[in-house]
Amino acid sequence: MPKRIAIVEDEAELASLIEYNLARHGYQTQILRGETGTIEALEQARPDLILLDVMLPETDGFQLCRQIRQSQTLARTPVLFLTARGDEVDRVLGLEIGGDDYMTKPFSPRELVARVKAHLRREQMDAEPEVTGIGPFRLDRTGRRVFVGERPLTLTSTEFNLLEFFLTHPGRAYSRDQLLDAVWGQQHYVTPRTVDVHVRRLREQIEGQPESPRYLTTVRGFGYRFEDTA
Repeated sequence: MPKRIAIVEDEAELASLIEYNLARHGYQTQILRGETGTIEALEQARPDLILLDVMLPETDGFQLCRQIRQSQTLARTPVLFLTARGDEVDRVLGLEIGGDDYMTKPFSPRELVARVKAHLRREQMDAEPEVTGIGPFRLDRTGRRVFVGERPLTLTSTEFNLLEFFLTHPGRAYSRDQLLDAVWGQQHYVTPRTVDVHVRRLREQIEGQPESPRYLTTVRGFGYRFEDTA
């Protein structure tokens, strides 16, 4: 089955260009203008990835992303922001509310397709078996889920990748640059600040007191360490 990409973009010419380039690579597409009913349309379509413009006619992409992350149907769907706003504060905000990637207009169609392919590869089921017994955590690679006790976490694609890395590499300190290489790879837009944003979001889900973390601790002046919970 071809992967399904939702394009939430009110600029018709750009939306058509994106659709054309994705179709050339075998993807099914759906264009939405970001008007009333967008969330309902996305929940019905169940896309494999969402391309989301920040500047929309009736809302903004940041608010729409918040709604996506609150939807049981869409919560784990990768979201790639498309925007003319390239300020760091906007990139950080997009990541903080659950975005997985951020592209600043104008961008090349080739780079867009490459980013889409990279995110969809990460979403494919991993052949490795489920790993259990990591302290209170249970990592299900095949289903791309993490449980704390019996409670499932609601993680974006990038949050899952980062937590998976920590869970499978406990007890060792990693710098922000090492984490960027291990989890984000060749995505050039990311900065060490990106790691801090995602660590904070993970702590909000896995720590009883996020401000005094027990598991995902800070190594001052260096980076982060996931404490060995065995």
